[in-house]
Amino acid sequence: MTVPNILLSGVVGSTAYGLAHEGSDVDRLGMFAAPTEDLHGLRGPKESHVSTAPDRTLHEAAKWCRLALGGNPTVMELVWLPDELYEVRTPLGDELIGIRASFLSGRRVRDAYLGYASQQFRKLQSRGDGSFSADTRKRTAKHARHLKRLCGQGYELYATGRLSIRVEDPESYHRFGEQVAADPAVALSLLRRFEEAFEETRSVLPEQPDEAAADAWLRRVRAHFYGVGEVAMADAVGKCS
Repeated sequence: MTVPNILLSGVVGSTAYGLAHEGSDVDRLGMFAAPTEDLHGLRGPKESHVSTAPDRTLHEAAKWCRLALGGNPTVMELVWLPDELYEVRTPLGDELIGIRASFLSGRRVRDAYLGYASQQFRKLQSRGDGSFSADTRKRTAKHARHLKRLCGQGYELYATGRLSIRVEDPESYHRFGEQVAADPAVALSLLRRFEEAFEETRSVLPEQPDEAAADAWLRRVRAHFYGVGEVAMADAVGKCS
């Protein structure tokens, strides 16, 4: 899959969290800019490109902004990665990293991270009581690790305005996964504990994100890539004439 105009891209997922094991997939997340002229037609360009082998997701800049403004935990990782995990960084990508706090809202971070953690709980809860197959236990442990990570990262972001991608003490996450695989009730206890922590903590984040900053950045992206589609079309016309 070849996608032009990639602004920012890096390694995310278990490798970034420090939870990968031998045989783990390497997940990549990135953002690209559609040529500005392509946005003017009857049907706009594709907003996301997803591939496997390698596993990579690329969102168009506007879609990434909308998801980030909503507090989406997955897309938010892209602007908080350790430097060594970035594979593509452009000046516009660095600008985005520089305004990453503008996308944050206390209410949206709380709702998004706890919402995603609750989804993980429902997935592992449906697995059974510990008497299931080894493969199912493996998937249950994975959901449990995600639940614990989402709770911890979300609370950190809510309380401090910072997001640490690599978790502290990865082994504790693997132990937690095995405990939950044997008894899903263990996960509910952790989820309830973090729900209380969110409720009792006053966030350092504003009630609403700074959409004006995001909009201004996106307009700079559009200005930068204005004319790219025209050049491509002119080249195509020239080849046909």
